[in-house]
Amino acid sequence: MERTISYLLFLTFFIISALVMIEAQGNLCRDGLGTCEDCDQKCKTKHGPSSESSCDRSVGVALCTCFYQCTPPTPPSPPTRPTCNSGTTLCTEQCSDSCCDTNCAQSHDGGHGICNSIGNTRLCLCEYPC
Repeated sequence: MERTISYLLFLTFFIISALVMIEAQGNLCRDGLGTCEDCDQKCKTKHGPSSESSCDRSVGVALCTCFYQCTPPTPPSPPTRPTCNSGTTLCTEQCSDSCCDTNCAQSHDGGHGICNSIGNTRLCLCEYPC
């Protein structure tokens, strides 16, 4: 009797340790697949060859659980702010791309500028969050 209790305590500790390690991996998912009949086959068919099956008999009925790699949830993308454009000044030899960028940053919060040729005219174009 004492040997059976020791065995059950060891087995319970082992199962709890395994479940804690599985949960700690983060991107491991689990899927309840009903009774343990053909548990491993059901698991591998549904979630691929790298999945692992386990039968839990602690609730009276042997229940099959399948553990498999799942992809982490995709984080929501930050909301995009509309972008505004403006042509501020002419670009010259004295004020080229870096000067244009600096002027745009000073004129518009978060602005960036670049010199753009339109015909024979070089215009400093600013892009900034609206």
